[in-house]
Amino acid sequence: MRVSQKTTVLPQLHSAADVALALGCSEWWVKEQARRGRIPFTKPGGSYRFTTEHFEEITRIFESRPTESGGAPVPVSRVVSQAPRRRATTVVTGSSLKARTPRRARQGKSQSTAA
Repeated sequence: MRVSQKTTVLPQLHSAADVALALGCSEWWVKEQARRGRIPFTKPGGSYRFTTEHFEEITRIFESRPTESGGAPVPVSRVVSQAPRRRATTVVTGSSLKARTPRRARQGKSQSTAA
């Protein structure tokens, strides 16, 4: 009895560096977009990997088309809406800050008073 072997074609996984090189951006940017959930990825073994389909979707996500009026390009789609930014809060205290006397000045005083 003969057992037939099935050949399975596995998808090729590309690193963040490969995708960055193809997009003309930094590897950090690709990883940051993946971490924030803005681009599709897979993470086998703890590192970001991208299939050819992921790469095609990434290029579609950041694709812009001209408007009919000829103005600025409009993004085709957004994956994740931007979270609202928090306003900076300023804390005002009743006491004011005062700088310390520099060490040289303090040492100079003690040496001049000791003489």
